[in-house]
Amino acid sequence: MRFATAFAILLISGAIGWFALGTNGPETSFPVRLGLDLAGGTELIYRADTTAVTTDVPGALESLRDVIERRVNIFGVAEPHVQLERSSAVAGQVEERLLVELPGVTDVAAAVESIGKTPVLEFKLAGSIGEDGIPTFIDTGLTGRYLKTAELQFGSASGGTLANEPIVVLNFNEEGSALFEQITRENVGETLAIFLDGGVISTPVIREAIPGGIATITGQFTPEEGRDLVQNLNFGALPVPIELVSSNTVGPTLGAGSYQAGLNAALVGFIFVSIFMIAWYRLPGLVSVVALVIYVLATIALIKFVPVTLTASGIAALIISIGMAVDANVLIFERMKEELRNGKGPLESVKIGFGRAWPAIRDGHLTMLISSIILFWLGTSIVKGFALVFGLGVIISLISAVSISRAFLVAILPEKGSRTWTVLTGSGFKL
Repeated sequence: MRFATAFAILLISGAIGWFALGTNGPETSFPVRLGLDLAGGTELIYRADTTAVTTDVPGALESLRDVIERRVNIFGVAEPHVQLERSSAVAGQVEERLLVELPGVTDVAAAVESIGKTPVLEFKLAGSIGEDGIPTFIDTGLTGRYLKTAELQFGSASGGTLANEPIVVLNFNEEGSALFEQITRENVGETLAIFLDGGVISTPVIREAIPGGIATITGQFTPEEGRDLVQNLNFGALPVPIELVSSNTVGPTLGAGSYQAGLNAALVGFIFVSIFMIAWYRLPGLVSVVALVIYVLATIALIKFVPVTLTASGIAALIISIGMAVDANVLIFERMKEELRNGKGPLESVKIGFGRAWPAIRDGHLTMLISSIILFWLGTSIVKGFALVFGLGVIISLISAVSISRAFLVAILPEKGSRTWTVLTGSGFKL
């Protein structure tokens, strides 16, 4: 049974290693996602002013994030990252901030202009189909400045719609009402597309002339899609004012250099730790190195699978976690050494040593996991990158130290030790 367990771990580790090393490259489904400090690009931090928002501040902030994300996507940035975060300000005040990461963009002025531009809500008629198969749209002059509100309602069977069908109701001001009535009267049966920041968000068909400044949009959308449409219409403009407080640009060459330097540091650290473990703990040290290789591969695989955006601080966390994983093995091997000195056989010493070292390993890993959770919860984006990789490393280290190392040692060590086994399972430079 002990050999079967070790063999199963080797098979699983081989699969994990293939995933970690065999799915590299930008064309694969699971590439390593690099942060701006490693890949190059621009980071913009905005302060959101929510003093004028009396209700549903979280909803307004989420709408702000959605609007900014849509603008960034239209800007043509590959894999942009937009997130909200809270940070402490002067006198204990809390600021709501918006973090915008634009990989590959080094023109800060163009990025700021794209994000902070005045939003455009437009109503356009669908024209003829062009040679490339894409319909052209004709400007009607009806824009978002004529829209007062949009709201989500649900139809009834008696009202010409299906029961509980989501309906988006638009309310125009006086000027917009007159223009909307003229457009709908002259274009019955045509598609009046709604554009927000240059992108189509709805394509309703005009069924009849609509006076009174109230338009109804019906279609095959879910209540969630209808709610999102209303949110886009109401918050076409930024729902809360924002102010640029910080910008940072990293060139692609500098980012690639930082990435390579981090990898080199990790490799050198791994080699020196491995040499020490083998030289000092001999056979158990060699087993711990094998478990450490599996640990590194499992961590890389998890980073790619989640996926986790790897930053320079994340690489630092990975390097630290390598030493942490070895520390657990050191505790185990020292307990094993005590049992060997008391006359126990190698196999019995392994089992007793793991049992006695477990409480210290458990408590140590638990405290580090709690620390990583607190850092991720309260820290800024840079600290969160460190905390996430470190937390994942803590969990995998616990598994590799307690399960993998133990399974391999139990599989190869005999119950009774000879002089050779005594030397192989000893420690230090004295034979």
